[in-house]
Amino acid sequence: MNAFRTTDFIDQHISGIVDFYQNHAIDPDGGFFQTLDPEGKVSHPEQKHLVSSARLSLVFALSGKYFSKPEHQTLAKRGIDFIEEKHWNEQGQGYNWSLINNQVDDATNHCYGLAFMLLLYSQAHLSDVADYSDKIHQVFDLMEERLWETEYGLYADQVSADWAVTDSYRGQNANMHACEAMISAFEATQDEKFLKRAITIAENICIRQTKGTDGYIWEHYDQDWNVDWDYNKDDPKNLYRPWGYQPGHFIEWSKLLLLIHKHSPQDWLIKQAEYLYEHAMKQSWDDDFGGLLYGFGPNGDICDDEKYFWVQAETLAAQALLAEATSKDSYWQDYDRLWSYCWEKFSREKHQPWLRLLNREGECIDPNVASPGAKIDYHTTCACFEILKVLK
Repeated sequence: MNAFRTTDFIDQHISGIVDFYQNHAIDPDGGFFQTLDPEGKVSHPEQKHLVSSARLSLVFALSGKYFSKPEHQTLAKRGIDFIEEKHWNEQGQGYNWSLINNQVDDATNHCYGLAFMLLLYSQAHLSDVADYSDKIHQVFDLMEERLWETEYGLYADQVSADWAVTDSYRGQNANMHACEAMISAFEATQDEKFLKRAITIAENICIRQTKGTDGYIWEHYDQDWNVDWDYNKDDPKNLYRPWGYQPGHFIEWSKLLLLIHKHSPQDWLIKQAEYLYEHAMKQSWDDDFGGLLYGFGPNGDICDDEKYFWVQAETLAAQALLAEATSKDSYWQDYDRLWSYCWEKFSREKHQPWLRLLNREGECIDPNVASPGAKIDYHTTCACFEILKVLK
């Protein structure tokens, strides 16, 4: 069997990544350092982002449970405590988006951030870090009260720190991660409201919103959920809102549809998961250099030919889940081919954090393996944990 399909390899890979963060990311003043180079050198120690604070806490929680490492569970608890002390905005009853020297830098409320808090509390609860059942419901209720738009069956994206002004932008990305969080919340609580909400979001993004786009998922919409073809057209590399179709998000949705299917089997889930995966691979697989390209425009032309770590990692998880759900060996063949590329280019054939960004030819173009809000190996480790569930 290919080494990439063995539990030993995946176990080693997760351990190498998490050990790196345990050794280099612990800030003695609280929380985690979030800007690290491949040797573990810290730069910009003053910068902390809610997304990275939540994601690394989540990674430690999962590792602590799976490897029976109480020290990792302790680090997860430490990370959550820091979020509740510094990122939580008691006056505004929201979560501060970013901090400088542990003081508020940006207090804007983002659905994206709340989704990761719901995901964190759910997985930390499942990982026996602490009893976070109340927190799971509290974050959901906050999202329900402040962001849920019943008319559209989706979440608004961004609201001011005082919750007074809702931005007109609507996006699929935040809703995708909200769906991911709802699946975990259901697994943590067995409360059907979370599973129903995950299905609603999935149906509305993957089916309703794609009726005018040939089944493809566009990223950006106006406040009435009409496609906004021009949003960030001059900024295809925007961190959270890049212009163009994102094949990585097609495939991430493929993964989520298959996770929903495990709890609520429905034929459309597998059908749509395969459709999104196949079209993403057709549009973005690089036959010349390997790996998946980042974005393409409505006419099918590539608008960003760089290789992002998270796109490759999410694809590996989706390939394993598709192979499991369909019994088609072609998905394992794709998995082996992509792992070979990632092992050489992103991991440099070591069990360590992946590089964040490569050019088309596979050369590193970001000196850091961790950057606030951009990368802290949540995608890589969580993909590996999903792969392990299939392999076992």
